[in-house]
Amino acid sequence: MQNTLAVISLNRIRANVNAVKNAANVPLIAVVKDDAYGHGAPEVAHCIKDCVSAFAVSTADEGAALRVGGISKEILTLTPPLCEEEVLRTAGYSLTASVTSLAVLNLIARTCKKHGCKLRAHLAVNTGMNRYGFRPERVRDACRKARSVGLEITGVYSHFYLPQDERARVAQRALFETACERVREYFPDCIRHISATGGLLAGDCYDAVRAGLSLYGYLPSGFEGAAEVSPAMKIYATVAQAGTHTGGGIGYRKAEKAYRKIRTLRLGYGDGFFRSGGGIAAGELCMDACVQEGGGRLGERKLVLENVSEYARACGTTEYEVLVNIAKKAVKIYV
Repeated sequence: MQNTLAVISLNRIRANVNAVKNAANVPLIAVVKDDAYGHGAPEVAHCIKDCVSAFAVSTADEGAALRVGGISKEILTLTPPLCEEEVLRTAGYSLTASVTSLAVLNLIARTCKKHGCKLRAHLAVNTGMNRYGFRPERVRDACRKARSVGLEITGVYSHFYLPQDERARVAQRALFETACERVREYFPDCIRHISATGGLLAGDCYDAVRAGLSLYGYLPSGFEGAAEVSPAMKIYATVAQAGTHTGGGIGYRKAEKAYRKIRTLRLGYGDGFFRSGGGIAAGELCMDACVQEGGGRLGERKLVLENVSEYARACGTTEYEVLVNIAKKAVKIYV
């Protein structure tokens, strides 16, 4: 096999979901954006659909793919629609939009009026992350506009930018609660959610939580060991050559020692790994090859990554980035 192989345990994902639900004790919105962090969004969604209240994705295209794949539960799109086509796709596939600004609200209003369609939405509030959302003082204006154009607001949400920092979290929570009170003046039944995995482990759960990373077996910085989750994905690569070390190099690097046996795996930075190696290579990675110390047989599969945390730290990044990158080209097998 030329591509890397991702072996994914759906039983582990279900166990992780239940561990997170027990910690939160409120309905769970499962984040399956970016192909469920590389684990395969349709497969993961079907595996856990009886355990969660809703799903969250990045875009309307991702939401549409889940609908086509047979998912009927609510699907929240976290990125706002950016054009008329995306508003129509959101409405056509019965997705829940994120309304993040007056420009987005006006786009939705124009499109729905033009085409005679309706949709529901969650209103995003900027409490300090400064990514998406209305400023708290603009929330009433947004709600008045939404009600006047017939847009149904079924939820209000924000996002902690540093959930492990209690002072920052308390400040955001105060802004969020003020915004929620204003939204509920116009839409009294809307649900409130601000926490991803870090926030829910800190105890700020409100009416629902949006868990992502923890579903796949990892916890964000500052919350290590706070919930019993385990990695669901293992990555294997195929031996393309094995032999004895010759000369002074090892991949794109001068060899630090004389190696007795070496092997080349069909894995490189073209497969989403980092060229620096991150501990999985004896030298730097090539685009499509990785040199390791040790032997092997042609075509033999070798376990490359079982827990990406150490690799992510060695590469100066996070589990999020590693999971999304390395799974894009991998062939997925579910066990």
